[in-house]
Amino acid sequence: MKNKCVLPDENEMADLAELFKVFGDSTRIRILFCLYDEERSVSDIAEALSMTTSAVSHQLKILKTNKLIDSRRDGKQIFYFLADEHVHSILGVGRDHIEEK
Repeated sequence: MKNKCVLPDENEMADLAELFKVFGDSTRIRILFCLYDEERSVSDIAEALSMTTSAVSHQLKILKTNKLIDSRRDGKQIFYFLADEHVHSILGVGRDHIEEK
């Protein structure tokens, strides 16, 4: 007989499912990769991705709520960046996985 699976508790699994839902949107993935190596303003992201600032701002709010990005203010300008090395690693490992042959 096989051993039982060791699972996280229900709340933790629900939180993980929500996190992966955020990664399930290609627009948000594009924004995260835009921030992969350097911080950028909303207008910089919008220009780089050929999107409106309103559309970018909406997605940034979702990413920030889910603690995938953070921001800093410099005068009137707000700059966004990946929240921590975990986010950088998740993106890198995901990219490595899909590029395997």
